[in-house]
Amino acid sequence: MRLTAPGTPLELADVALAAPREHEVLLGVEACGVCRTDLHVRDGELPGIRCPLTPGHEVVARVLDAGRAVEGLRPGDRVGVPWLGHTCGECAYCRRGEENLCVAAGFTGYTLDGGYAERMLADARYCLPLPEGPAAELAPLLCAGLIGYRAYRAAGDAANLGLYGFGAAAHLLAQVARHEGRRVFAFTRPGDLAAQRFARELGAMWAAGSDETPPEPLDAAILFAPVGALIPTALAAVRPGGRVVCAGIHMSDVPAFPYRLLWGERHVASVANLTRRDGHEFLALAARLKLRARVERFALADAERALERLRSGALAGAAVLEMPAAASVAGGAARP
Repeated sequence: MRLTAPGTPLELADVALAAPREHEVLLGVEACGVCRTDLHVRDGELPGIRCPLTPGHEVVARVLDAGRAVEGLRPGDRVGVPWLGHTCGECAYCRRGEENLCVAAGFTGYTLDGGYAERMLADARYCLPLPEGPAAELAPLLCAGLIGYRAYRAAGDAANLGLYGFGAAAHLLAQVARHEGRRVFAFTRPGDLAAQRFARELGAMWAAGSDETPPEPLDAAILFAPVGALIPTALAAVRPGGRVVCAGIHMSDVPAFPYRLLWGERHVASVANLTRRDGHEFLALAARLKLRARVERFALADAERALERLRSGALAGAAVLEMPAAASVAGGAARP
């Protein structure tokens, strides 16, 4: 599914792929999660979008072929392709171990073609090993889970944790937080009773609209909803010394707010992208905790419908595209 111009519907197309270069693998895609970032790309809300482009960065796939310099992967191996698709390895950020801030990074489904496809190419050095199991349930771990995990760590040791926007990322993170003994306070769109019930099912001790005040001060809040007006709202909900972490790549403008909301050594921070270390740590944690993603499945050709479901807030959990050739790829028999 290709984006031919920002702000236009995705179109089904046949695209010829070159043979994998030295560090690349050719992949047979089993499933690809649908992320809010894909919606920002499709709507032209991110800078520098090149078209035509194949979106998608929560990719579960099997190796079909590999370039001559690829090590540790062979045909049939299962991998995940996350948002971070390439870094330079040479800039100051890379040298400091902050590859998520690399000045020349490549991002899957944004600056690099992604996984809304039956086949794709990826840099093997940035692919993550994945276990067996339903591909559709693994896909959301590769961004919703990873970015949620990075934001969770940035939030610090918060006993009372607020999650603003209870979608793909929050429903995974709530499971981690509850396992670690945190008290989860879930904030949804005002009036979204179904999302509030979903949050309580996953262990949230309180769930209500984002226009409501939690019954206790929060130690930290993570914003998954791309709504700048929620920053002052969350600041008002956290205690002195508390943190507000913005987890999205794009957010509407932040309105002016009184300094008293920030005073008291409250902090506002963002998380950007992810590192390969994040990926290995979180996937090990997900396996240990047996994290389960609730997914709504769509055919590849229905990517636009999946994006509209995400836009409307109608999803409970995550949307995932399943590829028609997934069965043959899973058996290791598919050929490019």
